[in-house]
Amino acid sequence: MKIVAKKVVIYSMLGLMQVGMFSSVAAAAPGPLHNDNSQRIAYLDRDDRHDRDNDRKHKHDERKRQENERHEREMKRRPHESNREWRERQEHEKDRHDKALREIAAFLIGIAIGSGSSDN
Repeated sequence: MKIVAKKVVIYSMLGLMQVGMFSSVAAAAPGPLHNDNSQRIAYLDRDDRHDRDNDRKHKHDERKRQENERHEREMKRRPHESNREWRERQEHEKDRHDKALREIAAFLIGIAIGSGSSDN
């Protein structure tokens, strides 16, 4: 009887140890055992919005770069211009350039406001 009791205790311990090992493996598994997919969808939505914001930011940066290049070209003196004509053109170009940069900045602020309001 003692031998049977020892075997029962030993096999019970081995069984509990195996169950314990497999439960930790099951908990670490990425499968659908206890994982609801709503969290995964929310993360995908955030990544998608982040990609769209990056695209918009890239478009903003490209517009700003193009505007700065155009402004540099316009600020240079042309061969046929007098000093007075050149200064007048520079004044007009500075005003136009400042207005264009404000519009581009407003676009970026609109992106920030839009992405901030969609977080709720």
